[in-house]
Amino acid sequence: MYCTKQIKDDLVWIGGNDRRLSLFEGVYSVPKGVSYNSYMLKNKKTIIFDTVDKAVAEIYFENIEKELDGKKPDYIIVHHMEPDHSATLKQLLCFYPNITIVCSQKIESMIHQFFDFAKQPNFLIVKEGDVLNTGNHELTFVMAPMVHWPEVMVSYDKTDKILFSADAFGCFGALNGAIFADEVDFDKDYMDEARRYYCNIVGKYGPQVQALLKKAATLDIEYICPLHGFVWRNRLGDFIEKYQLWSTYTPEKQGVLIAYASVYGHTAITAELIATKLRDKGIETEMFDVSVTPASEIISAAFKYSHFVFASTTYNAGIFVTMEEVLRDLAAHNIQNRTIGFIENGSWAATAGKLMKEIFANCKNLKFLEKTVSIKSSLKQSQYNDIDEFINEISTDFATTTKNNTQSLNASSKIENSAFFKISYGLYLLSAKDGEKDNACIINTAQQITDNPKRITVSVNKETFTHDLVLKTKKFNLSMLTENTPFSIFQHFGFNCGRNINKFANTEGFSRSGNNLLYMTNYANAYISATVENAIDCGTHTLFIASVDEAKTISNEASLTYDYYFKHIKPKPQVAQAKKKGYVCKICGYFYEGETIPQDFICPLCKHGVQDFEYVG
Repeated sequence: MYCTKQIKDDLVWIGGNDRRLSLFEGVYSVPKGVSYNSYMLKNKKTIIFDTVDKAVAEIYFENIEKELDGKKPDYIIVHHMEPDHSATLKQLLCFYPNITIVCSQKIESMIHQFFDFAKQPNFLIVKEGDVLNTGNHELTFVMAPMVHWPEVMVSYDKTDKILFSADAFGCFGALNGAIFADEVDFDKDYMDEARRYYCNIVGKYGPQVQALLKKAATLDIEYICPLHGFVWRNRLGDFIEKYQLWSTYTPEKQGVLIAYASVYGHTAITAELIATKLRDKGIETEMFDVSVTPASEIISAAFKYSHFVFASTTYNAGIFVTMEEVLRDLAAHNIQNRTIGFIENGSWAATAGKLMKEIFANCKNLKFLEKTVSIKSSLKQSQYNDIDEFINEISTDFATTTKNNTQSLNASSKIENSAFFKISYGLYLLSAKDGEKDNACIINTAQQITDNPKRITVSVNKETFTHDLVLKTKKFNLSMLTENTPFSIFQHFGFNCGRNINKFANTEGFSRSGNNLLYMTNYANAYISATVENAIDCGTHTLFIASVDEAKTISNEASLTYDYYFKHIKPKPQVAQAKKKGYVCKICGYFYEGETIPQDFICPLCKHGVQDFEYVG
């Protein structure tokens, strides 16, 4: 039997799911199982991307046989030599001895560390930037050392805009019939497992992940195919943003993780009291008993929250065993940029607080609360003042760290620019044509103003070439974009000028309507063709009032709003990396360096004015 999943027309998932595994790598519990992903590209050359763990070998080779349909594979690309992705490589070579292994020099060396071969396999050694043509597909190889082994590389399919990301962007959990992240409620059911996967498997190597993210930012990515977990085709920006936070050790949210080790319950009730008092102040808390909660779950929560409280009884003149294990594990993962407080308990010598703090000596950018709560055996009424002082220090620090560090450009004004983003704008592709010249741009203001006859208005920036074409020809098409529109569409049509390039050269997913203008089909749910009746000069923009000539529905996918674009599609500005003072464009992320910005400044990428910039420093 076989069980495969189609990803693209010529790309198939051929991996397997393991729900019987109790401990991943012998350490991390996987109550929802785990997937081992492998992919097959069926082009003029047939390519297999990685193999799988021996636990799913039987279904894996049945999947390969089914998808090959009598053919022989040409290449096996090895991205990562950890046995959960390479254990069946030698068996694959036994079945298909003429297949060529595509890998880096480091991977080849590691292959020979794991396997002995009676006959030397065929190798194609690649390095950074090398390209492999398979017919209609062009694969580029990118090295990703220490994400999370030193030999790791990833590959990018330029044709289908797919990143084969090795262990990056993975997730614990079997796939349960789905293959795409948008087929499930990922935030609710899988985000915790994705965080736990990253923090425990890759979390130590934040700088190396940052290096990979910088390389990935230069690629036009519409799909991410990891070696564990779901394939990403929508909301890539959301998941990439999580990796940006995790790899820079930036808290996802402001809140307090409270982990305690308690033998007879006295330390536990002190931790409970602190959690209660923090909640009374409106501060989110999450509690863990280190004796019963796997360390991997606490490590994951630590990457999530901004503040930690560790409470431990003193045990054999040291830290309680399971607490020490968690803290050393957390320090080994290079945790940074947090505020930490300690509670210690000791019936005759309370030393746990000092020892816990020492474990973090080599971690960067940690702030320790001055107040350590020290109790003897059990908390007494007389110590409630100590608890209150501890709580006040946390809440004061909490208020400081949660304060918005950005400056409003209009702090003294009664008009807050952010208020306008609450209006339910949509995002649209406006296309026009003059002679043989097609052009299009992104706009965010369109509205139906009459029903009989049907009329619409669009507001278009005068800086755009499309504006000039509409003003001259009096014709335009409006394509209503959907929530699965990739950021590359906004980059191409929103950040480039049609005066300098042909925006429709080598593009797909467009058709012509009755007025001979182009409209989008791939990422649009409808289009409207219109003729301009009136043009009103509005300063930086022209408001076009137009009668509708044609209107068609393309799909039932949800329309894209400005709010959705900001939250889920547009990459967040990587301010933490910049370490410079200046202004970031909230539309496209362009960075203007300097303490002040001219009030007439126009973003060179997206053409938005200074009102759409925010100060960072």
